[in-house]
Amino acid sequence: MHDIAAIRKDPAAYDKNWARRGVSPQTPEILKLDAERRAVQTEMQDLQNQRNTKSKEIGVIKGKGGDAAALMNEVAAMKDRMAELEQTEAALAEKLNTILASLPNLLDADTPDGKDENDNKEVRKVGTPKRLNSQTPEHFEIGEALGMMDFETAAKMSGSRFTLMHSGLARMERALAQFMLDTHTQEHGYTEVSPPLLVRDNALYGTGQLPKFAEDLFHTTSDHWLIPTAEVSLTNIVADCIVEDDYLPRRYTAWTPCFRSEAGAAGKDTRGMIRQHQFYKVELVSVTLPEQSNDEHERMTGCAENILKKLELPFRTISLCSGDIGFGSRKTYDIEVWLPGQDRYREISSCSNCGDFQARRMKARFRRKGEKDTQFLHTLNGSGVAVGRALIAVMENYYDPDDGGVFVPAALKPYMGGIEKLIPADTATQAQKRAI
Repeated sequence: MHDIAAIRKDPAAYDKNWARRGVSPQTPEILKLDAERRAVQTEMQDLQNQRNTKSKEIGVIKGKGGDAAALMNEVAAMKDRMAELEQTEAALAEKLNTILASLPNLLDADTPDGKDENDNKEVRKVGTPKRLNSQTPEHFEIGEALGMMDFETAAKMSGSRFTLMHSGLARMERALAQFMLDTHTQEHGYTEVSPPLLVRDNALYGTGQLPKFAEDLFHTTSDHWLIPTAEVSLTNIVADCIVEDDYLPRRYTAWTPCFRSEAGAAGKDTRGMIRQHQFYKVELVSVTLPEQSNDEHERMTGCAENILKKLELPFRTISLCSGDIGFGSRKTYDIEVWLPGQDRYREISSCSNCGDFQARRMKARFRRKGEKDTQFLHTLNGSGVAVGRALIAVMENYYDPDDGGVFVPAALKPYMGGIEKLIPADTATQAQKRAI
């Protein structure tokens, strides 16, 4: 949501900023509706004042035993006119708010200009991409060969873009999530939260998924929505709140399933578990003072990067350009992990500073010590990181071409119950028979 008072003050700045995203000028229509609404509000106020004055006059006339019928008819007409104006004002307000709610956040000056993902700017690269002498299989080939990843059974019960995993891979997925949560809570200072997975319209409106992205979400018959990310639940913790400044920043983390009815471009990543309708993610959310949010953005990105460093996975961090950045973000860093099976980097985390964009929609404010007035908070969110994609990266980067197994990264060994390596089911069976 945007501040209409700020748009009135400098409409050209808003149109210039939105133009960086390829959005046509919006302020002429916004200001036109705003002027019409304010004119109606002024007329309503004038009529209310007149009505109050004439009502007093009626009382005086009646008190003296006079005839106030004419004045009473005037007051009745005013009441009818005010009812008409209230309806007009409500319709104008709804139309104006619909436009404002559909417009993206203003971009930070540091966000690079560009048309699409090809114009994103690399910030840093960590680790050396692994390339085997022979081509590394993709994760779904490795998983099926291990006998621990089953797309056919998942499709039988749920359709496409679902995965069933078991045994070592299922345990490794859980291990990754627990490792991430422990790192973020014990080393990075985040508070672990177990949030609702079903939310109402207002929660998704607050974080910007509604109304624009309704088609990308799963909606229940009880008027709840399945969360597309724990960002929704975690950020809404401060919705409709006034937070004292000495309680900031607040940092939350959660491991939840995420549900998205739109799983990416048609025909893209149809095999495997890169794009799924259901997946797990460890989310990071920060709530800060306005002057803290830029530094918090760098800190959050570093926390997500640290997960990949501990897993010893090569990655690069890029700054998204104006044509590729998300609707609610003013600046975003994407972290892309190296996948040998695809011979390229793929997104595993997206860390965004939303400024006060979400806070305005949620009415989330703070009060500085000693001051009476309130201001809007700043909110940030990031993947810390996507668990499924981390599993894919481990499978491909720790793949053993000699036997088709997958080594367990050192950081995960405390969570794997002594398992050092995932090996194909037939190999494990043969080894067991030899032991017998």
